[in-house]
Amino acid sequence: MSCLLQYNTISNNNNIYIYKHPQSPFIHTLPGSWIPSLKSKARRMGGHDHVVWWMCVVVVLAMGDLVLGMAPRRPVAVPFGRNYVPTWAFDHIKYFNGGSEIQLVLDKYTGTGFQSKGSYLFGHFSMQIKMVPGDSAGTVTAFYLSSQNNEHDEIDFEFLGNRTGQPYILQTNVFTGGKGDREQRIYLWFDPTAAFHSYSVLWNMYQIVFFVDDVPIRVFKNSKDLGVRFPFNQPMKIYSSLWNADDWATRGGLEKTDWSKAPFVAAYKGFHVDGCESSVNTQFCATQGKRWWDQKEFQDLDAYQWRRLQWVRQKYTIYNYCTDRKRLPVMAPECKRDRDV
Repeated sequence: MSCLLQYNTISNNNNIYIYKHPQSPFIHTLPGSWIPSLKSKARRMGGHDHVVWWMCVVVVLAMGDLVLGMAPRRPVAVPFGRNYVPTWAFDHIKYFNGGSEIQLVLDKYTGTGFQSKGSYLFGHFSMQIKMVPGDSAGTVTAFYLSSQNNEHDEIDFEFLGNRTGQPYILQTNVFTGGKGDREQRIYLWFDPTAAFHSYSVLWNMYQIVFFVDDVPIRVFKNSKDLGVRFPFNQPMKIYSSLWNADDWATRGGLEKTDWSKAPFVAAYKGFHVDGCESSVNTQFCATQGKRWWDQKEFQDLDAYQWRRLQWVRQKYTIYNYCTDRKRLPVMAPECKRDRDV
């Protein structure tokens, strides 16, 4: 343990440094806050900045941070018009800073929405959103991917508004082959109306991961071998909308939209798309295996991400279809693989 090993920095993502020894198959994570002291110790022992003290790596391994996965790359903020177009009620979309930020407006006449220009098979898709402030009961802000036919695939973020002082609810769902009924609901650990936060989807052949500010809040693994359909051959467009759903959104429809508080406004920026663009009829990704999100390290979450997901499930989950025996007497086969029970 008293030796120095040469480690190469292969990623510095979200202030977590990823190290891999050139003669080892293992990947190791180190918090960014450790790096200054590690570099100082390496220099004192005659090494250089790229030398990592082996004892510290052993400590990381002992903490369970030997990883198979990796966090997604940092999204790249681009103007709205690069990747998206309005779909309805164009006059209810407002543009700021050259289109780098937009607002969706809902009033008693209409909501509004937009969609991606392209269709995608797999990728990493992110949006920064600031939710409707104040009394937002009855409103829904949606960010989702969906294919175009009857037996459609869909990956949903739905943000359910609430009365002033009551927390937003984030509902996620996954449709495969037209079948959904996989709702999960959580409270967020921050006020989503006070500032922009990042909401993203990582989708490849192995898993779908929902992230909030780089924290995984849900995983849907490919369980085709268990008889569960997985979205892999239907390209999807990306959509977002702000609309009135007071027949179900808040307390099952008991809380109605207070139109005296209108207009309701949700703000967006970021508009990151990094996917395999396809025609709506393409059933495979031509770049499969060649993109960063399609590599082995993104086939599963790493140990740290699984612990973060468990933290969300224990502290913030308020509904999970996997544990609803009244609605689903037989638990869905994917639930154990997704570690939802």
